[in-house]
Amino acid sequence: MKKILLLLCTALFIAFNLNAQTKRFKVLALYENGGHHIEFSKRAKIWLDKLAAEKGFSIDYIQNTDKIDDVFLSHYQLFIQLDYVPYGWADKAVTAFQKYIDEGRGGWIGFHHATLLGEFDGFHEWQWFSNFMGGITYKNYIATFARGKVNVEDKKHPVMKGIPASFTIQQEEWYTYDKSPRANVHVLASVDENSYQPQGDIKMGDHPVVWTNDHKKARNIYIFMGHSPNLLDNPVWTKLVTNAIFWAAGK
Repeated sequence: MKKILLLLCTALFIAFNLNAQTKRFKVLALYENGGHHIEFSKRAKIWLDKLAAEKGFSIDYIQNTDKIDDVFLSHYQLFIQLDYVPYGWADKAVTAFQKYIDEGRGGWIGFHHATLLGEFDGFHEWQWFSNFMGGITYKNYIATFARGKVNVEDKKHPVMKGIPASFTIQQEEWYTYDKSPRANVHVLASVDENSYQPQGDIKMGDHPVVWTNDHKKARNIYIFMGHSPNLLDNPVWTKLVTNAIFWAAGK
């Protein structure tokens, strides 16, 4: 009997440790510590820290790209561009990040501001990043915000596991681009512009809001919704992000 109990305990111990090892990974989150996105970043950090503690991964935060190079990124299995623009990066960070994605050295999740692509603050458009996001350039946004219905297009993708066929985002800026990225990326979800409340003239027709670029070796996903702190009150959005974290990290 004692031998059986010992074997059982040993098996449980091994299973527990194997499970912990498969889940444990390191995440780097780059975020803006200022401006009108700061409230989202504050709440997102609290939520991410709680998720990391519950799910067994670790997460570090940086507020600029000064530390980023090949060696720095090698410590992380997932890079989260929490709400950070694709311009004004340190040169060594640009080179390291492109290698990280092109060579599949880790996964990537980008939110909202990651598609602010164009000529901003005296910086030229980062053409590699534009291509990464489907060859798009930022055009306009709904500065006064609008509620919108998001429709899932690929229900079988792991990131969409447990996500309803459609869900509502209560408050978002809904960027428009010079064209839809659909021809160059794998669209997972899009927003129905006819569902906007209030209605307005800032629309682009075919409007993807969640997609992945299958042409890159790194597992990557862009989730447009990532501006308002009330997103953290939306269980569908938090489920979507949780799925994205584990899928992009290869777990």
